[in-house]
Amino acid sequence: MRTRLREQIIEEALSLFEKHGFHGVTVNQIVDKTGTSKGGFYHHFTSKDELLFVIHDEFITYALEKATIANETFSDPTKKLQAIIKDFVKTFGIYKPHISVFYQENIYLKPEYEASIKQKRDQFKEIMMNAVHEGKKSGAFRNDLQVEITTMAILGMVNWTYKWYKQSGAKSIDAIGSIYVDLILRAVLKADPNVMATYDEQLIDSVKKDLLV
Repeated sequence: MRTRLREQIIEEALSLFEKHGFHGVTVNQIVDKTGTSKGGFYHHFTSKDELLFVIHDEFITYALEKATIANETFSDPTKKLQAIIKDFVKTFGIYKPHISVFYQENIYLKPEYEASIKQKRDQFKEIMMNAVHEGKKSGAFRNDLQVEITTMAILGMVNWTYKWYKQSGAKSIDAIGSIYVDLILRAVLKADPNVMATYDEQLIDSVKKDLLV
C-alpha cells in the first residue's frame, strides 16, 4: 500500500544509502530522518533488506511495464524499439537515485530478492532482444546485425546514463531519450534509402522536436 509515509521512508533511505552505503545506515537513522517511529517503519517494511529490495524493484518494474506496453502496442519493429528505448531512458530521469543505489548496493540484496529482480531484468532484456530480432527478420534492420550483442550494447549504453545525467543539465531526459533513439536506430536500420526515408517519416513529433533543440 502506497502512503506518504512509505514514500518519505524510501526518499530518506535513498539519500542515506547514497551517502553512507547500505551497511552504514541503520533503521534508527532512517526513522530519525523521516520523523516517524520504528512502528511506522515496520508497518511498511519488514526489514531494511526489504526496503533495499523495494528501492530496486520500483524502477525495474516501471521499465518492464513500459517495455511490455510498447511490445503490445506496436507491430512495427522500428516503432517498437523506438518506444522501448525512449521509455527506458525516461526511467533514469524518474528513478535516478534508485538506480544509483542499485548499482552501489545491489550486492547486498538477499538471494530471494535478487532472484526476483533478476527475473524482471531478464524479462526486460528479452523484450528488447525480440524487438531487435523482429526488425532483422522483417528486413527493416541490417542483415548482419548480431541480435544479442546489439541488445547488450543498447542496454550498456543506456544504463550508463545514471553516471552522468543531471536534471539541471542542458538536455532534458526526453531530449536525451530522443538522441539515443536516433543514434541507435540509425545504427541498426538497413542502409537502404527507402528504409531510412521510412524511418524519418515515422519519427514521432516529440522526437523530432527534441532533436532540433
